[in-house]
Amino acid sequence: METNGRSNTVLVAPTESTDTEINPWQSAAHRFDEAAELLGLEDGMRKVLRQPAMELTVNIPVVLDDGRIEVFTGYRVQHSIARGPAKGGIRFAPDVTLDEVRALAAWMTWKCAVVNIPFGGGKGGIICEPQLMSDGELERITRRYTAEILEFIGPERDVPAPDVNTNEQTMAWIMDTYSMHKRYTVTAVVTGKPLELGGSLGRPEATGRGCLFVTMQALKKLGMAINTTRVVIQGFGNVGGMAARLMSQQGFKIVCIVEYDGAVYNKHGLNIEALQKHKRDTGSIRGFPEGEDVDKDEALLMDCDVLIPAARENVITSSNADRVKAKILCEGANGPTTFVADAILADRGVFVIPDILANAGGVTVSYFEWVQDRQGYFWNERMVNERLEEIMVKSFDDVVGYAERHKVNNRIAAYMLALDRVAIAIRKRGLYA
Repeated sequence: METNGRSNTVLVAPTESTDTEINPWQSAAHRFDEAAELLGLEDGMRKVLRQPAMELTVNIPVVLDDGRIEVFTGYRVQHSIARGPAKGGIRFAPDVTLDEVRALAAWMTWKCAVVNIPFGGGKGGIICEPQLMSDGELERITRRYTAEILEFIGPERDVPAPDVNTNEQTMAWIMDTYSMHKRYTVTAVVTGKPLELGGSLGRPEATGRGCLFVTMQALKKLGMAINTTRVVIQGFGNVGGMAARLMSQQGFKIVCIVEYDGAVYNKHGLNIEALQKHKRDTGSIRGFPEGEDVDKDEALLMDCDVLIPAARENVITSSNADRVKAKILCEGANGPTTFVADAILADRGVFVIPDILANAGGVTVSYFEWVQDRQGYFWNERMVNERLEEIMVKSFDDVVGYAERHKVNNRIAAYMLALDRVAIAIRKRGLYA
């Protein structure tokens, strides 16, 4: 790796329109450019790494339950396969865009490189409203989408996984559709599957557990004690809910949970299991008898030690970054902080654990699942969790050590480290002509 003598450059937050700031592809591009410049990456390599290797758009005809035919648009983007098969989830949502899928695919490339697992980055999505669709309609749209991208996925080429509004059942449909076309069972084509179909123990908890491991490392780094650490978590689903439960068990004080419809606060710490039961029973965290309802936007800005945005993109922006009071920002979601907000947080001394490190527990255990499927030998949960902790702790040390050596913030250090690893792979392979 080489630097260009500019590692001490002070980077000022760019002035951008709101639309540009919250565009995930623009955010990914800005961070790439900043890291590539500080890394001294040659112009040709920048061109190779900046753009996705492949973008596929498919039109998916589906017969709905009432007999009507509807056509949905789907995407699959492979950003890089330099270090191994593309890896990344598939999301179903009405606001899926190609720019979003591009950005998420790129983030997956950098995420896999940061934790040093042999995958590249991919991502997929279908524009639909899954909450308005029956299970039968969801199965048909999933299977037809799989058939349309069949030639572009596979254990050695591109390995999908669950994401927003998809789950282990969705992965089972993909695996079955792929296997029917291949005429034999191919469990390693997807990860995040049911245990009965080759899934891995520890996978549902993996992203939240990874957030726990890196947060504990940050506390050690900053000399903070777990039992006095106040945590605010945005999101109470698979990532945020799991992080809340695991951190509470370790002695963290979870003072606030934030959801799309409100937030609940208790200065002494919330009973996470009771809150999860309350949400199951009522459909909301609001009205929890052991806490008080507070404004969801203000909750992100309350005085706390750790803030974990674990729900969606663009929640910390230029409009509120200067009011974030957390000492540590651990990004459980993909892209929760805009590139404009980065410099504001850095200027205020917030210790950021960037998304491509903080939430990499999920893809790490997905890698374990892929390995187990290919071996036909499955690990116990203790082994999964121990190996996850080993990778997350080492990756945290790699990123923070890189930041200190090159005098950059943790996010740019993570990007520089990832770009360097992918660039090394490309240089060693050479360019086929």
